[in-house]
Amino acid sequence: METIIDRYEQKYLLSKEEYNNLINLIENYLVKDKYFMETIYNIYFDNDQFELINRSIEKPIYKEKMRMRSYYKTDNDTNIFLEIKKKYADTSNKRRVIISYKDYLDYINKGIIPECDKQIMSEIDYCFKNYKLKPKIKLVYDRLAYNLKNNDSFRITFDTNVRYNLNNFDFNNEDDIMFMHDGYIMEIKTFNGIPLWLNKVLNNLNIYPTSYSKVGKIYNNVKEMIINV
Repeated sequence: METIIDRYEQKYLLSKEEYNNLINLIENYLVKDKYFMETIYNIYFDNDQFELINRSIEKPIYKEKMRMRSYYKTDNDTNIFLEIKKKYADTSNKRRVIISYKDYLDYINKGIIPECDKQIMSEIDYCFKNYKLKPKIKLVYDRLAYNLKNNDSFRITFDTNVRYNLNNFDFNNEDDIMFMHDGYIMEIKTFNGIPLWLNKVLNNLNIYPTSYSKVGKIYNNVKEMIINV
């Protein structure tokens, strides 16, 4: 898997009705991604002042976040991604290492640097130390993913059933999980622009891009609770 990814990203918020209308109109242009249906598990890191999340909420032209991501419930041998995601305007840069869940725990809890890409890991380690990062939000959601026919670099994803926890970071334990969003968060990810036909469909359905952050939304919803955790 790639460890450095640069691409254009744009988000949209859809109701269930809007999702169904959109899929009916564009499904002939799409193919299901090889990871079409999956659950994505994330831990987002921040410091006690929630500096990264607060900066993101301010919608600056440049922002960054640190997260751990897994596509499975974890045991010691599960491979996970530890990654920095930086965004400038609508262009994102993702730099990540692939390590075992055990190595991740050893790094988070004991400061033991894992054996992996040394350059990227040094950037990650600098961010952890510079911002004094800790696990702050567990974020889990279900994803449907499509590619354009004959163009697997153009990806459309739909995230739904978004849930989170503020103090339980075990992916195998969903006790006290809280639900956030009952619609769909659509994201277009591409190395090029959005095709004209798709822009027309979105405009006809009155579906427009928006600035949206799942962790930012969680923070705003439960700010007092988070600050006291």
